[in-house]
Amino acid sequence: MNPNEQKLDYPWGDELPAPGAARMVADGVRWIRMPLPFALDHINLWLLRDEIDGRQGWTIVDCGVSRDEVKDLWEQVFENALGGLPVLRVLVTHMHPDHVGLAYWLCNRWQAPLWMTMTDYSVARLWSRPALSDSHGAGAGGQGAVEHFTRHGLADPEIQKKIRERANYYPGLVPDVPARFHRIMDGDRIAIGGRDWRVIVGYGHAPEHASLYCDTLNVLISGDMVLPRISTNISVFDYEPDANPLPLYLDSLRRYDSLPEDTLVLPSHGRPFKGLHERVAQQLAHHAERLAEVLAACRTPLSAADVLPFMFKRVLDSHQLTFAMGEALAHLHALYFEGKLARETGADGVIRFSVKPSLAAA
Repeated sequence: MNPNEQKLDYPWGDELPAPGAARMVADGVRWIRMPLPFALDHINLWLLRDEIDGRQGWTIVDCGVSRDEVKDLWEQVFENALGGLPVLRVLVTHMHPDHVGLAYWLCNRWQAPLWMTMTDYSVARLWSRPALSDSHGAGAGGQGAVEHFTRHGLADPEIQKKIRERANYYPGLVPDVPARFHRIMDGDRIAIGGRDWRVIVGYGHAPEHASLYCDTLNVLISGDMVLPRISTNISVFDYEPDANPLPLYLDSLRRYDSLPEDTLVLPSHGRPFKGLHERVAQQLAHHAERLAEVLAACRTPLSAADVLPFMFKRVLDSHQLTFAMGEALAHLHALYFEGKLARETGADGVIRFSVKPSLAAA
């Protein structure tokens, strides 16, 4: 057991929703769990009892990936958990495949509108086009990703081949995105079932990630911004090679400071928990430790690939490796843009980072 996990309170212990079923976690709020084809093998989705223009029904928050088995589980949920009422809207926290993958199917199945932030909707719509992926890749796969990671020291031809073969990773899980959507923005108050849910936008993990907080229920649907057991992935990928997402993410965590400590957090992965401020403090400390480790390691010039053993102590598959590379680079960039590291491209074309002489002498 992770000792940090033991500092959190899990109201339902190890109990999980049965496949195709929903568990009530607050008044009008139900928890669904769907499988994922990754090492991170599940995503939590949420049903919110709703009424729009006098019509009773449900709002779905997040969707799962586009797989027939997930569609089948959704059909069981529709039969078992909706009480014969329709889905009135589909609200997606951000554009990653496990969250938006089945939005097109759910929206079409129920003739329900998609609610999403502008940036994440636009990226999801763009990346779901196979022509884009075939030519360059989108996200963490394809030729663009290979070139990006090669510049940062990933030289293993077999791993490069596996990343290249992931060119269709995104459209394979998100084959379509609805042609129209309803834009949500930071600070919006969305009336769902007679209660206001405030949109809290965060950055670093996704372009414009939306969490939802209900004062009346004291419930936060945190998406991927706050997870109870694992650290949210913060990465630099090929489509924005000079990005500096880690400070954006750390600053975004402070947006939850005003919420009560006993807020019930409904995360996208792991179990619902209480202890929001404790978990935010853990994440801030975790990244401070990683930054210190990376800075100390870079007293010798290192590429992002060289940094991996300092940050990750386990064996990584090709899917995990792309995100680990992105995460290593995010920490290197945070230190570089803060002025603590220098960056240089060697004769071999590999970018390496080293402690600035003024700091190395300290």
